[in-house]
Amino acid sequence: MKFQIEDVTVYFPYDYIYPEQYSYMIELKRALDAKGHCLLEMPTGTGKTIALLSLITSYSLSKPETSIKLIYCTRTVHEMEKTLAELKLLHNYQIKHLGPQARLLAIGLSSRKNLCVNPTVLAAENRDSVDAGCRKLTASWVRAMAAENPNVPTCQFFENYERAASAAVLPPGVYTLQDLRVFGKEKGWCPYFLARHMVQFANVVVYSYQYLLDPKVAGIISKEMQKESVVVFDEAHNIDNVCIEALSVSVRRQTLEGATRNLNRISQEIDRFKATDASRLRAEYNRLVEGLALRGNLPITDNWLSNPALPDDILKEAVPGNIRRAEHFLHVLRRLVQYLRGRLDTENVEKESPVSFVASINSHAGIDQKTLKFCYDRLHSLMLTLEITDTDEFLHIQTICDFATLVGTYGRGFSIIIEPFDERMPHIPDPILQLSCHDASLAIKPVFDRFQSVVITSGTLSPIDLYPRLLNFHPVVSRSFTMSLTRDCICPMVLTRGSDQLPVSTKFDMRSDPGVVRNYGKLLLEMVSVVPDGIVCFFVSYSYMDGIINTWNDSGILKEIMQHKLVFIETQDVVETTLALDNYRKACDCGRGAVFFSVARGKVAEGIDFDRHYGRLVIMFGVPFQYTLSKILLARLEYLRDTFQIKEGDFLTFDALRQAAQCVGRVIRSKADYGMMIFADKRYSRHDKRSKLPSWILSHLRDVNLNLSTDMALHIAKEFLRKMAQPYEKIGGSGRKTLLSEEDLEKMGDGGMDEMLY
Repeated sequence: MKFQIEDVTVYFPYDYIYPEQYSYMIELKRALDAKGHCLLEMPTGTGKTIALLSLITSYSLSKPETSIKLIYCTRTVHEMEKTLAELKLLHNYQIKHLGPQARLLAIGLSSRKNLCVNPTVLAAENRDSVDAGCRKLTASWVRAMAAENPNVPTCQFFENYERAASAAVLPPGVYTLQDLRVFGKEKGWCPYFLARHMVQFANVVVYSYQYLLDPKVAGIISKEMQKESVVVFDEAHNIDNVCIEALSVSVRRQTLEGATRNLNRISQEIDRFKATDASRLRAEYNRLVEGLALRGNLPITDNWLSNPALPDDILKEAVPGNIRRAEHFLHVLRRLVQYLRGRLDTENVEKESPVSFVASINSHAGIDQKTLKFCYDRLHSLMLTLEITDTDEFLHIQTICDFATLVGTYGRGFSIIIEPFDERMPHIPDPILQLSCHDASLAIKPVFDRFQSVVITSGTLSPIDLYPRLLNFHPVVSRSFTMSLTRDCICPMVLTRGSDQLPVSTKFDMRSDPGVVRNYGKLLLEMVSVVPDGIVCFFVSYSYMDGIINTWNDSGILKEIMQHKLVFIETQDVVETTLALDNYRKACDCGRGAVFFSVARGKVAEGIDFDRHYGRLVIMFGVPFQYTLSKILLARLEYLRDTFQIKEGDFLTFDALRQAAQCVGRVIRSKADYGMMIFADKRYSRHDKRSKLPSWILSHLRDVNLNLSTDMALHIAKEFLRKMAQPYEKIGGSGRKTLLSEEDLEKMGDGGMDEMLY
């Protein structure tokens, strides 16, 4: 269908549109017109992605002079593929209506591991090894050697791509990662470097958060993006944690041992070069006197990770004299590693600010702040000079230099925390030194400053006023949408006590109470006997899940559950979990029904959908608070309180409830779907906790369902399932339309919007 929103003709590839998609587009257009940032919360399963894509592409078609580029950031490769598939559908629809003028180039960009087509490189098991394998075949010095000696292996795909030079372009169209690989094989070109090259010309780029938020990666991949771009962070409820991880580094004993090995190897390489090609080291020295900014014109294959600290001006300075010579730089690194090793030998937990830590390095190891700041770039320059290709071997020394640069650059928003052992296993000495970032706005600030519109959107952004404070920005539009439903197909309940009227909770003093564990088991047992198909249970942590399942097993509850449905469990091993999920789906498909035990904040809670018969009920056992004794969390809470005036309790509750909402939101992925959510903890009945859930869940949470015991919940579940089995009108009867056609939208344009929706 096609319709007008003010001066923009929107092309939408389906015959009907949800009212909330229409409102979403109106708000999004307001933000684009104002050239500002926006926060939009829209329930899961209401077509957020297609609404975003169709409005933004239609906007640039209606206003060709604006030439907007869309940068769409997703969390996983799976989400990236889904987004590109939607875009393909939309693109075909636009071409059908507009002809060739609607053509656009859209590509997904991922790591070499997902795009490489060279079988010898792909044989490596992890991402770093694939990167190094690629570098061994494509680095400029390897190719120079191959030109003289034909026996030196190179990558045929990359050579062909280089030979094609300016002819190596992607024709317009929408390319998923699979399409890029197929195109690359057909032409004999390298899909990874082709995609990297085409990013600057594409109208739509879909890639991972890290490519914009992690400065080491963003410095290389995203620096060409023009200011007139619209950046979308999809599923962005955890965006503050992504920002923090991008600027945090942890150093263990293994890191320091690895770094020492790396330094010995670099030292041998320097000696070898001194004997054979001393002029290279001299040329590097002269280049460093001029400043690091001159290295901007490296060949694309030699470009490695960029500087982890953000400012550009640092690159214009000359490198400090004491690390210009390669062997001097090595001495500095050895002293730094020695100093860190000494700091790890501690009996007590220590916490320091970067300023005092740098002062301590200066007095004990004689390395000043400016030298620390340049470590990462100096290492990069040295590795290029020494022509080192197996970069995966040098991850440890990179970590140390990354740490040094961040400590040397930032005085505020960070803490250095040294812990002699993990508190959960105090008898195993495993010292760790962590540079932890507390301020999420540091990593995302360059994105807000650089691009004209940044859209942060997800199904759970409640309370929506906390995000601007956490990320330190001012949105022009901030809005939360509810779900328009023909029937009440979501049934949230708060269960506060078992059938024996004992309260249930995972509070620390109650969680191991046999009464609570028994009541949780009885609840699940009652539910498996009445709920058809799949049931998903979320626990607050792996250790709690293990403990509870063991107790259920000993008391025979698990055996009784297994008589009704099969049981599958998420573990920390990705392969095992994937296998368990596949078998869970098989059990649901064949009508046997199954129960899946999972953990909040785990892989399953974040990215797997349990739509239709795969999830008819989600039980959230407890409130998924973070481990509140974690030193890093305490330091972050203190920083948030002092800097942004966010109270500790508020932040912890907000964080726990966005995770809970994320877990229960898995159950409903479209409007034809239906499902129940049970929040099994007495704390959910308190208004201050409950009110932080997203509005689309709260609007269905009736007062009657707020303080239930197991037998009452069972009764409500039976009623709900009976009601859902009845046939219903998809378009919406009783005066409320939940699907709008083109005519409806035209009527709305004439001012009938309110009567359509209510």
